[in-house]
Formats: sequence, C-alpha cells, structure tokens
Amino acid sequence: MAGLIGVLGGTFDPPHIGHLVLADIGRWALDLEKVLWVVTAQPPHKPDTPISSIDDRITMVEMAIEDDPAFELSYADIDRPGPFYAIDTLRWLKERYDRADYAYLMGADSLMDLPKWHDPMGFLEICGVLGVMRRPGVEVDMLELELKLPGVTGKVTFFDAPLIGISGQGIRHRVRNREPFRYLLPQGIAEFIIEKGLYR
Repeated sequence: MAGLIGVLGGTFDPPHIGHLVLADIGRWALDLEKVLWVVTAQPPHKPDTPISSIDDRITMVEMAIEDDPAFELSYADIDRPGPFYAIDTLRWLKERYDRADYAYLMGADSLMDLPKWHDPMGFLEICGVLGVMRRPGVEVDMLELELKLPGVTGKVTFFDAPLIGISGQGIRHRVRNREPFRYLLPQGIAEFIIEKGLYR
C-alpha cells in the first residue's frame, strides 16, 4: 500500500497515548508514507459538547507528534468553515494534494457506525483504504455492513494493536477529580494542561 497517506481525525482533547499507538501501528500495518493528524475544530456529532480552544488542541497535538517525522499536523478541519464531515476533509486534502491517496484510520466501533456518517457512500468512493483497528468485544458484521454500504468490504484493512484503555473523556475526568493522569499522555502535555488550567 506504499504511496498511501494516513488520516487520523479527532478533537484530540487531549491527544493521548492511545492516539499515538493507533497512528503508529496503523502507519506500519498499512505501509503508509505518513499520518496526518486532522484536528477537528468542532465535531458535528458533538455540537453542544464543551471542548478546549482550537489553539490549545493544536499546541497539544504538535507536542505529541514533534518527535516522529512520520506524523504531521493537518489544518484540513481548521482552515475551512464547518460542518466538519470526513468526506469534506478528504475532498479538501485531495484538492491540495491531488496525487495522494488516503487511508482513513479508525477503530472497529467507528466502522460499525459508518452507515450513520454524513454521505457514507460518497466517503467510500473517495477514500482509498479504511484502516480499522480491531477492538476487543467489537465484532463487525461485514456481510451486514456490505449490504448497507456496497463496496465497503474491498476498502477495509483490519489491523491489531495493543489494548490501550485510555480516552480523552477519562483523562478529563481524572484532571477534574485531581487523580493521576500524567503518564497517560505524551511528555509535556500534562504540564501544559496544568499550566493552562484545562479540564478543571
């Protein structure tokens, strides 16, 4: 699959070890040239969820990926108006890097929800590969999914990664409750969260 560029989208509030594992093993498993970290300014499926400022989240992602040349911050969901749907993200990228083909990285739970995405068939048409990390306890019925989204089976490449039971929500909960959280994050981000007073 050489020549593919990975796309990892999210709010990254905050970016954590689980994100890095998904990006790194996805890059290796799919033989990706690099992985673009697409920071979503405001996720359309969470319109009323309070999130940190886009500037703070960009800073944290930059801190998370600064030591890995295979990772790159993308402004695809920052330098354009919303709503921020995955299909529009890929269109934006293709318009600017027309030679590139993209592998969209996600967990198996997101694959199950794909029929509920905005224009899922359009998304499949312009996405080269769906790189899907298997999750324990999540079994994707590919026959059923194929009936809903014809052609999806040919796009999916599954890969395995160590189970990292970390979530942004869990980290925010720990910060609010003054519980330990420092080692769930890349170096320096815990200090940034404390200095900025995030999630209090």
